[in-house]
Formats: sequence, structure tokens, C-alpha cells
Amino acid sequence: MRDEAPVSPVFKAVAMLTLVLLLLPVVIVVLAGLNAGEYLTFPPKGLSLRWVTAFLGSATFMSAYIYSFVLALVSTLISTVLGTLASLYLSRSRSGAAAALRGFFMLPVVLPGVVLGLALYIFYVTTDIGLARTFAGLLIGHVLVTCPFVIATVTASMVGFDLSLEEAARSLGASPWTAFRKITLRLIAPGISAGAIFAFIVSFGQFETTLFLTVPNHEPLPMAMYISLRYKFEPTAAAAGIFAIALVALSTVVSSRLVSLRRVFRA
Repeated sequence: MRDEAPVSPVFKAVAMLTLVLLLLPVVIVVLAGLNAGEYLTFPPKGLSLRWVTAFLGSATFMSAYIYSFVLALVSTLISTVLGTLASLYLSRSRSGAAAALRGFFMLPVVLPGVVLGLALYIFYVTTDIGLARTFAGLLIGHVLVTCPFVIATVTASMVGFDLSLEEAARSLGASPWTAFRKITLRLIAPGISAGAIFAFIVSFGQFETTLFLTVPNHEPLPMAMYISLRYKFEPTAAAAGIFAIALVALSTVVSSRLVSLRRVFRA
């Protein structure tokens, strides 16, 4: 077996610097949420659980947290199904329109969230279809934003996929659904899981699109944090950020564990 090539010290330094830059905002939010002072400042004036307790006892923040969780969960489920179906079509289609469709599906990632949110709001209002400032209208906006991430990850997992595996299963008497469920779905499961994680994270923290589509008196957590910082500038918003970070980290760990368990049982 050939020895692995040594990693360059410059590469290690750049990787470590990148990791620090990525984790620095998380550390700042956590320390700001544990601030013992009266206002949101950094570095904190001592450490305390005062504002964490205030977040847990706040009806506004807790309802916004639960609302964001439900919204992100529903949009993730819809985006995962639609994104997976779209990826299967794009990866298997030999039509020249597949490339154009792929670019069309990725437009919500390229467009600024403010532009997408404003466009949806104008469409809802001018067409009078009853979606303006409703949960359904907000959900559509989140699905449009999160679906491209599922399409990207599932399409990547389909690269190099051998269709002869499905054909072999079909030749042995398996139905199209059985062949897909036992062959294709198992092979692309890591890509689907990764796309679902991205979709949940993006939906839970989505602010720009939500700004135009949010339901009155039912603000998601990013909107509740924005309103709090706009009028009070208390560390409660940072404490809410701690729980948001914890939820995202927990969802990532749970999803990776589930994928690992599936591999174990398959083995």
C-alpha cells in the first residue's frame, strides 16, 4: 500500500485559520448570550445564565422558536421529496433541456433573498390568491430557497450511478418501485440526508425572504431576534441564538448517526 502524501504546513495553517473564522461567530454569539450585563456587548461583562433563563421564560421567543422549528421541518420534508425527484430526472434525462432546468432550479440560490421575498410578496398581493402573509405563502418561499440544496447534494450523489443495478433488479422480477427503493434509494441516501440537513439549517435561519412573507403575530425566530435587537438590544436575542445553534448541531449529529446506522444494518 502506498503511503499517503504528507500534508503541507501551509495547507494546515490555512485550514486551521478557516476553521477559526467559521467558529468565531458561534463563539461570539454564545458568549454574548451568557453575558451578565444589561446590554448586548462583547466581550461580555461576566458570565451568567440570566438571559438564557429569560429566553426560556419568554412567551414571544419560545413561540417563535417552536414556529421556526415547525416551519423548517415542514419545508425540509417537502424540499427533500421534490428535490430528490427533480435530481433523479436531471441526472437521468438525456434531453437538452435538463441543463437549462438545472440552472432554473438553482436560481433561488443565486438571487438575493430580498429580491425573492419581494417578488413573492408582490405576486401574492397582485394575484389575490390568498397567500399573502399566510403560513402557506411563507412555506412556499422557504421551499423555493431550500430545494436547490437538496437538488445539488442528491445530484452529486447520482454522479457515476450505475443504472445497470436497477436493470438487473428489474430482470430478476422486482417492480420499478421495489428496484428504486432497494437499490437507488439506499445508494443515494447519504446525499438525501445531507440535502435535508442543509434545507433545515437554511430554512430555520432564513431572514430575507421571511421579512416579506412573515405572518402577522406569528414571527419566526430570526424575525423575533431582529425585532428584539431593534427595540431593546438585550442579550436575550443572543441567548436565542445559542438554542438555534444547538438545534442545528443536534440535527446534524442525529442525521449523521442515522446514516451510519443504516450503513451498519446494510452491512
